[in-house]
Amino acid sequence: MNQIPMTVRGAQKLREELDYLKTVRRPEITAAIAEAREHGDLKENAEYHAAREQQGFCEGRVQEIEAKLSNVQVIDVSKIPNNGKVIFGSTISLVNLDTEKEVKYRIVGDDEADIKQNLISVNSPIARALIGKELDDVVEVKTPGGVVEYEITNVEYIA
Repeated sequence: MNQIPMTVRGAQKLREELDYLKTVRRPEITAAIAEAREHGDLKENAEYHAAREQQGFCEGRVQEIEAKLSNVQVIDVSKIPNNGKVIFGSTISLVNLDTEKEVKYRIVGDDEADIKQNLISVNSPIARALIGKELDDVVEVKTPGGVVEYEITNVEYIA
């Protein structure tokens, strides 16, 4: 299997979710199944079937998280000397050369990506265009609306 790159924060969030599912959610679902069984006939017991479905989703997510964590490669950029190069985990400030609008992104793993928090996937078009570039470079990003040019104004390696 391939290694899954992830930031320290992303790996911690997955571990917390796994812990929650195992210690809180699993017992809640088990209790709901037991309570639904007490209602009698299981063939027409909607509560029982709903609880079993929740159990299936929960167990599937537990397996998914455990598989990811077994193949995770945690990258802590705060321990890497900053040479101004854009790498996985770095936080980059960009200026759109057409609109002069400034944006700031952090390049993270697929599971951590959240554009609302300016966390972009390492596999996104903009991250792929940025990786390996350096401070003050101009980067062309192919978007559905055409090519957009950005200038890299700052590169930070923060945890």
